[in-house]
Amino acid sequence: MFSFSSKKYLLHASLTTLRWSPVGHNSPFTTDTILYPGEGHFKNIQQLTFGGDNAEAYWSYDSKYIVFQRTNPKEGLMCDQIFVGKVPQKPGDKFEYKMISTGKGRCTCAFFTKDGKHIIYASTHLAADTCPPVPDRSKYGNKYIWPLYESYDIFMADLDGKIIRQLTRSKGYDAEATISPDGKKMIYTSDKDGDIDLYIMDIKTGTEKRFTNTPGYDGGAWFSPDGKKIIWRASRPRTENEISEYKDLLSQNLVAPLNMEVFVASVDGSDAHQVTGFGQANWAPSFFHDSKRIIFASNYKYKRGFPFDLYMINEDGSNLSQITHSNTFDAFAMFSPDGKKIVWCSNRNNGGTRDTNIFVADWVD
Repeated sequence: MFSFSSKKYLLHASLTTLRWSPVGHNSPFTTDTILYPGEGHFKNIQQLTFGGDNAEAYWSYDSKYIVFQRTNPKEGLMCDQIFVGKVPQKPGDKFEYKMISTGKGRCTCAFFTKDGKHIIYASTHLAADTCPPVPDRSKYGNKYIWPLYESYDIFMADLDGKIIRQLTRSKGYDAEATISPDGKKMIYTSDKDGDIDLYIMDIKTGTEKRFTNTPGYDGGAWFSPDGKKIIWRASRPRTENEISEYKDLLSQNLVAPLNMEVFVASVDGSDAHQVTGFGQANWAPSFFHDSKRIIFASNYKYKRGFPFDLYMINEDGSNLSQITHSNTFDAFAMFSPDGKKIVWCSNRNNGGTRDTNIFVADWVD
């Protein structure tokens, strides 16, 4: 389980992120380097952001840009907003980015559209200009919980930030959206039917179907690069106590994502199967360019709940291999659509602060 009482670590999170960061320079882990021994899959690694809390960085379809969410109170960003930047072509080039979201409410889970001229993202700005309140975790035994803000809806905006379409309007949490390789479908997470499930929407028509229907949290879903499969993270409460606790939190628009595993199914919902079975938090999965191997983040080696490392695994659960070795936090990995680069978020090289930054590297198989 996660350790919430550690004096040397503090968990800070937006709705769909799990980010462990060292509180101060007395951290037992070394964080001031961008590449650690054993990380042989990374070449020409670059740190794109410096300072603040930067996460969920995802590629455009032409492999030239990323969209990400960022919080930094020092800049007046009190909760996540959405930014877009062009990835430097060579080491040493500056990464420049601009805010695309409205600057109001809290935002999360942005993704480029196929044409490269728009993004989709979830936001609470229709409910209030201010950040929605963070749950008082002391009421729940200091357990790590996510708020399922009912005010989250999914929007499409152009690259100047103008919202051109509201994609969801249901009462309840709608977020965690990604788009299919052909640009026609959107998969997202919603609790509109009484559980936390996945839905696939035809972006042009707005018609949709429910993709999951098993008690437990289902979210963070992606299409495989070949468009034939869906990968996602899920909790599956089994015992009477687990189910009761899950339903009680859900009735309060909360979820405790402490135990998640990676699942895969065909895009039509058939052949759903569990890939990992390690316990604790196995999450943020996506496919390699070959649509066969999987990359995901996990803390399964550490009963205290941290660090998080990146791993790769075959769809049948074989050939597990550890990718990162920073002993801090590494997650939100995505391969560029051309398969040449990888982007992910990490607490490495942050000077012993709580900062989470974005890194990009050439991938070496």
